[in-house]
Amino acid sequence: MLYIQKTADWRESFLTVKNQAKNVTHKAEKSLDAREVTYFFEDRKVIDNVSLSFYPGKFYGIVGPNGSGKSTLVDLLVRHRKPKDGSVYYLGRDISLIPKNVLALEIALVPQNFYINFPFTAEEIISMGRYPHIPRFSQPAEEDRDIVRAIMAATETREFAPRFITELSGGERQRVVFARALAQDTPVLVLDEATSNMDVQYTLRMLDIVKKNVVAKKRTAIAVLQDINLAAMFCDELIFLKHGKIAANGAVDDILTAETVKQVFDVDVKAGFEQFSDSWQIIYKRPL
Repeated sequence: MLYIQKTADWRESFLTVKNQAKNVTHKAEKSLDAREVTYFFEDRKVIDNVSLSFYPGKFYGIVGPNGSGKSTLVDLLVRHRKPKDGSVYYLGRDISLIPKNVLALEIALVPQNFYINFPFTAEEIISMGRYPHIPRFSQPAEEDRDIVRAIMAATETREFAPRFITELSGGERQRVVFARALAQDTPVLVLDEATSNMDVQYTLRMLDIVKKNVVAKKRTAIAVLQDINLAAMFCDELIFLKHGKIAANGAVDDILTAETVKQVFDVDVKAGFEQFSDSWQIIYKRPL
């Protein structure tokens, strides 16, 4: 009973903070905040004194070479890993102190890989996104079922709703897990290379759904993406990581330069605004 009361208190506290945020400046409305975060794998430093702030109504892209610490940073932001030094805060609260069931109402993750051996149907997996909203020992309400149906339609997963998750292709499975995170309906959505197995048309559609939610509902979205041009097309800000450190970060049109890409990836590019995609893009120079 004490644990339940503490959980209720945490949730009420979050709602109070959100209501207060409406009356303060945008600068004070941080949702996630990493402060001087460092993380080691054994004796190897993979995240090195990283400080970042994420705000509602913005879509952030994390890019960088393989091994630069992108997925590890995501794990720290969603509390899958604990920093060796520094802390991550959600609405000003140390994320390590927030009960898991409360955090599930606030932050959703679409992982790079999703493994499950039990033959749940695709619809059952998507419906799991509603679990944090359903009281213990209760059944989903009609509202929950309506949300799941709407999300399956939007993500085009309804066609394989009755199929087992173990029977789906990698891209289909990613769409199901993406839909589950949308069903969770959280203020913060984190994507860790969540479209890596999808066909290009579904990649564009899924990221467009995220972007529209960010704008319409003032959500915070954070995505690890391998494709810099894709990140530039949908994201408001880019974070370039290299060797576990922030090499550069800022608004796409400020930060996406030939110099930045050369510094981080050691490749030669041209950067500029592309009218067809309505975004800043880069063109690679083929190695000689």
